[in-house]
Amino acid sequence: MRVGLFVTCLVDLMRPNIGFAALELLESAGCEVVVPATQTCCGQPGYNSGDRESARALALKVLEEFEACEYVVAPSGSCSGMIRTHYPDLFRDAPADLDRIERLSARTYELTDFLVNVAAIARVPGKYRGAVTYHDSCAGLRELGVKAQPRALLAKMDGVALTEMEDCAVCCGFGGTFSVKFGDISAAMAEKKCEHIQASGAETVVLGDLGCMLNIEGRLRRRGDSRTRVLHVAEVLSGRDLKGD
Repeated sequence: MRVGLFVTCLVDLMRPNIGFAALELLESAGCEVVVPATQTCCGQPGYNSGDRESARALALKVLEEFEACEYVVAPSGSCSGMIRTHYPDLFRDAPADLDRIERLSARTYELTDFLVNVAAIARVPGKYRGAVTYHDSCAGLRELGVKAQPRALLAKMDGVALTEMEDCAVCCGFGGTFSVKFGDISAAMAEKKCEHIQASGAETVVLGDLGCMLNIEGRLRRRGDSRTRVLHVAEVLSGRDLKGD
């Protein structure tokens, strides 16, 4: 399978280790992985802010970069959801591009969804021992139905003990521009999420979107918690550089 890895701009800028972990997971699944060097943003910030013109321009850029791939995979439910769910809406009045966009959208997957439902991997390469709890990021869960997939993959790791936190599917308060526009509400939501994480007793919180990771980790550290680790599920599954994280 020829798979295009959409790294996401946030991963590229803030935590490239996640991108490399996703690459290793896809390669271990037997995929030929293509990483277009010119890729940038999926267009979601513009789309969510009402700037459809810039969002369409970026969507067409993504189309040109990934159209030749059998599948497009991103280590982010947010960006995967943008391409799979919202790209067709962007081009509903542009029939000349809509067919190509819909074909791209239909073969775009969030990483764990792809590994479980397309690649159907029997094992994961990473080694990890310890108690973890999982936060379900909003876009992956509500737009793409990503819920059981990451847990099924974590269950393939002998050393992982998954302890579900209370309200694991409730938003952490990030929401992209929401955390900027409604800072007080966002902070209160993040605080409640951190309380549930700590109450779970797990030493690590695992999740699938870097925006949520940055929000949760920032709040944990401001609360004085320097112990709880915040890891992307790709980092755990691949085992990439966990000791030096």
